Amino acid sequence: MAEPSWQEVLRIRLAERNEREATFAPFIEQYRRLAQQTKLLKERNASLLRAVSSVKPNPNASTILVSATGDDGNPVQTAYIASLESQISSLRDELATVYKTQSQNSQRLLSMNETLREKEEAIRIEAENLRKANDELGGLRKRVDQHNEVMAEKDRTVQILHDEISTLQLELGQIEERNQTLNRDNAKLLQRWLDSKNAEADKMNEVNEFYEEMKTRQVNPSSGNGDRLQYNHHPRTKDGVSSPTARTADLTPNG
Repeated sequence: MAEPSWQEVLRIRLAERNEREATFAPFIEQYRRLAQQTKLLKERNASLLRAVSSVKPNPNASTILVSATGDDGNPVQTAYIASLESQISSLRDELATVYKTQSQNSQRLLSMNETLREKEEAIRIEAENLRKANDELGGLRKRVDQHNEVMAEKDRTVQILHDEISTLQLELGQIEERNQTLNRDNAKLLQRWLDSKNAEADKMNEVNEFYEEMKTRQVNPSSGNGDRLQYNHHPRTKDGVSSPTARTADLTPNG
């Protein structure tokens, strides 16, 4: 999992600080109000004490107070009214502050609701994107599985082809060896056939020569003394070497 960025860390720490400080906010506000009320009460008590000190007792009646300054109103009542008016003014200011705070809170609530709505919309969009991504991931995984199956089938086919190629190469080697053997046998047979044909040709040539010689002797007969002529014919082989056998012909004058 990736580490959060420094902006996110700073935001989290600020949120934790605000949460810690907000824990004591009601106590601080209550203390402020108590201090303000205490100040007002002290001011009212001081004004009442000043009003009481300004009143002189009447020698004829102890319950009747006369103003030391000669005013018609009661100084205590005047001081008390002034204190109440000050308190009312303070309460009005506090009420205005409360209204202001309430208005700010309402505005913040509207802003937070709008932010919440935007966040919910963003979360919905992210959830939809996540769903689509999961669907695409599932499709890709299926495609990967299919591809793996196809590759496995291809590997099996390649292995079979390799085996067949090896078998065919072995058979081809055997066939080539047989062809070479057959070529050597054919060359030997051809050479033997050529040798045989050459031998037959030599024999035919010898027979033709003998026949021509006999024709020549018949055309040119020998003297009439009756002597027998002896003809010796020595056939030659293909290599020009005389044959070990010799043909002898005894010809008469009549042939």
